[in-house]
Amino acid sequence: MPENIKSPFDPVEIIKKFYEPGSKTYEIFLHHGKSVAKKALEVSAGVMHLNPDLDFINEAAMLHDIGIFMTNAPALGCTGKYNYICHGYLGREILDKIGLPKHGLVCERHIGVGITIQDIQQQGLPLPERDMVPISLEEKIIAFADKFFSKSSYLSTKEKTVQEIKNSLAGFGEGKVKIFQSWVDFFG
Repeated sequence: MPENIKSPFDPVEIIKKFYEPGSKTYEIFLHHGKSVAKKALEVSAGVMHLNPDLDFINEAAMLHDIGIFMTNAPALGCTGKYNYICHGYLGREILDKIGLPKHGLVCERHIGVGITIQDIQQQGLPLPERDMVPISLEEKIIAFADKFFSKSSYLSTKEKTVQEIKNSLAGFGEGKVKIFQSWVDFFG
């Protein structure tokens, strides 16, 4: 793989280096990535005055879960040794190594509405102790779009409702729900 990949590129070619085409995990990964990319580009249309990088959004949305194969998530066909929540920082490490550090940050920062160092410490999460929250417009768009789709029902094209997402975030605290609501208000 090239040291530094130039944008735009075909993210599916990178996915094929880590996932066996035709496998259950590949199909889940690809379906989810395409759904998130489509939603992220739709969301971007509402904030074009802020000049979101559409090529980057498409690429990073397709790759945001690249680290799931390293986790123990049998329902997704993943038999790795790490807890599922680790897929974000593991994905960052993968993409950093192939010259896509900006895309890697999306991997690390897309989980929930972001994971703070306080979340990691208070909940004893098996993550590096650093803030992993979306910062750039593009990171926020992808994290927001990701909330609307589940990998567990990957054959479905049904989007979750805003209320369903809020209900799932409520278990992580009212602050997480407020962040998501601020995204709903901002992105429309």
